[in-house]
Amino acid sequence: MGKLQKNVRESLLWPAYLIGLLWVIEVFQALSGISFKMLGIWPRHWDAWYGVFLAPLLHSGFPHLLANTPPLYALTAMVLFFYRKVAIASFNMIYLLTGLAVWIFGRDNAVHIGASGVVYGLVAFVFWNGVFRRNIKSIVLALIVLFYYGGMFTGILPGKEDVSWESHLLGGLAGVFTSFWFMKKIEGDEKKPVYSWELEAPKDDDYFLDRDTFEKTKKQRETEKQSREDPGWFSDHT
Repeated sequence: MGKLQKNVRESLLWPAYLIGLLWVIEVFQALSGISFKMLGIWPRHWDAWYGVFLAPLLHSGFPHLLANTPPLYALTAMVLFFYRKVAIASFNMIYLLTGLAVWIFGRDNAVHIGASGVVYGLVAFVFWNGVFRRNIKSIVLALIVLFYYGGMFTGILPGKEDVSWESHLLGGLAGVFTSFWFMKKIEGDEKKPVYSWELEAPKDDDYFLDRDTFEKTKKQRETEKQSREDPGWFSDHT
């Protein structure tokens, strides 16, 4: 299997494992009648610290999970394929920073669950890579994300009581921070090619005038001119 085929396979397979886990959890809740909702994020409750890690895995029902499944899969696959050097670290940072920020700043009269915060973080990460990295690949990916997911940013505004807009907003900010944090980690296909002529040192004969022409005094230039016009006794000119 070639390197490209391997990268494609891994980029498509690992998000599928993640999505599969989310669906297994939701199916188990539906079949067993057991709800894991209470394991979500309860802001500023020290005895519910585990919600930072568990909340993105839990959903309030199949419609909630179904809404998050396509963007979570597509964006995770995109990051894994195009930003392989930082993909895992970036995903983990967005995942943890989003949960921690919601725990600190979220409404304390509600439990926060769902992977939408991570989705917003991934959208922001890909988009802002186009701003921070400024290469063709990252700009094109940013435009694709803006086209498909630009409407999502209305979700960062307070709206329905049962929607964690804080997760959306704070997830987006986590994505911006993560993009900035890893912007110097350039992928192999993002490096600017160095051409052979850029490696060659300039030669003096490439210049129309001598390199030190403007450093000479007027008297020095007159002396050199006089020497050329009057070569002296030892000249080989006849």
